[in-house]
Amino acid sequence: MAAGEWSDEENAAIVADYFGMLGLELAGKSFSKAERNRALQSLTGRGRGSIEYKHQNISAILKGLGETSIDGYKPTFNYQRSLELAVLDWLNAHPDWLVRPPARSSDVDVGLYEPPSLWIGPAPTLSNHPDPTELAQTMAIARRYDVAERDERNRVLGRRGEELVVRHERQTLTQSGRSDLADRVRWVSHVDGDGAGFDIASFLPDGRERLIEVKTTNGWERTLFHISGNELAVSEQRRSDWCLLRLWNFSREPKAFELYPPLESHVALTPTSFLATLR
Repeated sequence: MAAGEWSDEENAAIVADYFGMLGLELAGKSFSKAERNRALQSLTGRGRGSIEYKHQNISAILKGLGETSIDGYKPTFNYQRSLELAVLDWLNAHPDWLVRPPARSSDVDVGLYEPPSLWIGPAPTLSNHPDPTELAQTMAIARRYDVAERDERNRVLGRRGEELVVRHERQTLTQSGRSDLADRVRWVSHVDGDGAGFDIASFLPDGRERLIEVKTTNGWERTLFHISGNELAVSEQRRSDWCLLRLWNFSREPKAFELYPPLESHVALTPTSFLATLR
């Protein structure tokens, strides 16, 4: 039976196997973890426990990268850095993985199918944060690969997230007996482009404006995200109307929470760039 550190070939094999299982799980297709483990044992000469631990390591890496992972493989840290690089190599070789639609979604055009209901729950707080060591390691991965910037640049992911929120707003207003307001919900970033400081202009059932900035990730609820200076300024100017809707777990079962101004009471804002002008 093999011992010692895993080779690049072994890491590549187990990462490919992991994503194969994850793809089947997201598609709602059955598979046997035990059978796949035995196949990897034959391929690598590694033991069952070693392979299962490696799968848990991959879950930890994906959590840090703001990606979903396989149910049942609890994220476990303390892994070889080469495994992290193998996961990144797989993602770089499969760019479509990062822009896949939610598992229950088959269309991307507004109004062509009944949207899944969007669960909006409480925002994460200090009282419900995970183990501090695990959180620190997860955030270190996210910062190392600038997951927030990756999500911000992922136009397909952002568009699909905003689209789901548009549908949710229209559906909620219609169910509240305000179909007149539902018809007036406007997807601002799609129609007018970015720059307004919010993505969707909606309403509360009593007719008050509801300006929504959507931030979407496939990752867990604490995945880092970017907010622009303009978005922050509009949140202050329109405090009573503006909210940030954080859409997470998007590729599996979209969930969300809302943050209201002042944002500094909910998040720590870290400057990431400065505008420089010559003196």
